[in-house]
Amino acid sequence: MLDAHTQLQTTAALICRDFEWEGTGEQLSEEELFNLLSDHIAWLIENRLEWLLSLMYRMDIDEAQVNAALHPFSSEPVNIRLAHLVLTRQQQRAQTKLQYQQPVMDDDLAW
Repeated sequence: MLDAHTQLQTTAALICRDFEWEGTGEQLSEEELFNLLSDHIAWLIENRLEWLLSLMYRMDIDEAQVNAALHPFSSEPVNIRLAHLVLTRQQQRAQTKLQYQQPVMDDDLAW
């Protein structure tokens, strides 16, 4: 079982890298991360929609899910729906990354 804190920090790092954010060095809760992400996605929808959609493709978020999230007839705002998709996908990526992480080798064992 992976440490939830480590997985959250890895998820945050992936989101920061993909969205080209500079890390603040702060430890964010999942709720704080989600709120920052949804606010930023709202800004991207208004100012850089093509870049956001391209990023979703690069993050390998299912196109049908993105299209469903962009559908105008929903009770939730688009930025919230997209933030859920991004956070879920990045959590999956973080889990995989941590699960298959290579152990650190001692200098004595390195060739």
